[in-house]
Amino acid sequence: MSDRLFALRLFARVARKGSFSAAGRELNIPQSTASRTIAILERQIGVVLFIRTTRAVTLTDAGSDFLARIEPVLAELDEAEHAARGTGELRGILRIGLGTNFAVREIIPRLAVFMSRHPALQIDLMMSDQRQDLVAEGVDLAFRFGALPDSTATARRVLSWPRVLAAARAYLDKAGFPATPADLPQHAIILGPGSLGGHWSFRKDDGAASFQVKGRLIVRASEGAIAAAVAGLGIVMAPLVACRREVERGELIRLLPEWDTGTVELNAVYASGRAAKPSARALVDYLIAALREDPPPSDRPSIDEKR
Repeated sequence: MSDRLFALRLFARVARKGSFSAAGRELNIPQSTASRTIAILERQIGVVLFIRTTRAVTLTDAGSDFLARIEPVLAELDEAEHAARGTGELRGILRIGLGTNFAVREIIPRLAVFMSRHPALQIDLMMSDQRQDLVAEGVDLAFRFGALPDSTATARRVLSWPRVLAAARAYLDKAGFPATPADLPQHAIILGPGSLGGHWSFRKDDGAASFQVKGRLIVRASEGAIAAAVAGLGIVMAPLVACRREVERGELIRLLPEWDTGTVELNAVYASGRAAKPSARALVDYLIAALREDPPPSDRPSIDEKR
């Protein structure tokens, strides 16, 4: 790679990481080399790209404009190199933003096959229960559940799962089984990240019910909400993909399965203003096929089967 091209790639990483040392680690160079390389680049183009302090490295206005102009060029260059090789080989770093629960349960167990096919590709799983800023954090690909806010980002639908109600046998033995949605306000409700508002809606044949529930326990991480339900702390509403392991094991029992509580859609999202990396598109293609080959269970233990 030429010195100028390397400097441009390094500049983009420093801008996204806000750190010379972090960007240097990604590109396997020491912090001093990263800082010196950017200083040379600034002299060559005649502008200061970063404001450097002891606490942070931030872009100047000129640096922000420069970044917006070169990132699409770098992405197009990656695409051109990928096409020219004609081997399907993927290289570089793919940064993926996704929730911890989904990463641990669904993505990581399926990565081995994909990574064995592309040994030159490095994957950075940026797991967090808070949605990442794709542009500011340099995320190449994010997996998002639920409705997407209005955005210029490019999204591709992956799959959808039903929302389900579930609780542990220990809780149900003590509090009883809800027979209809109208019984739920009398139960202990766990509000997870997908239901923090507490407005729950149900449909059955031509009937519908919609009401506000109050949670005695609020858990802002999906994995924690499921764990709370398994511990017998109450009833949780969650996408089936988030709790299917517990349902399959009998640790949680599905409630009111005859009522439709809607679905949760999973989308793959690429940052706006940047062409999707070949590796990002390839991973999405692979995961769509892998997830559809192994769909979530349709009707695991219901109240009729467990009473």
